[in-house]
Amino acid sequence: MSLSTVGYLARRAAQKERVRILYRRALRDTLNWAVHRHLFYQDASDLRERFEANKNVEDLDTIDHLIADAEAQYEKWRHPDPYIVPWAPGGTKFTRNPPPPSGIEIVYDYGKEENE
Repeated sequence: MSLSTVGYLARRAAQKERVRILYRRALRDTLNWAVHRHLFYQDASDLRERFEANKNVEDLDTIDHLIADAEAQYEKWRHPDPYIVPWAPGGTKFTRNPPPPSGIEIVYDYGKEENE
């Protein structure tokens, strides 16, 4: 393989990875905007069609331009208050019940008195 072929393949692999990451982020963000599942399915279908429309573009510079435009549009329309799973970091229940401070003993065998 020549050096130019290796460079071409490396650039294409990087572009494919950027597109995959962008699609997954956009799909997750679409779920934040949808109130009901049937609305999400329609929005997800529209998003997929937008990605599929440029599937067969072969020019590397055009692909880079399309990716940059899509990333800018994603940042522009990103949800301002995304859904976070409650028990995940940043969620409403994350560390709601923190562990007790050191030096405090919790006895879990209550009701079992020792016979002396």
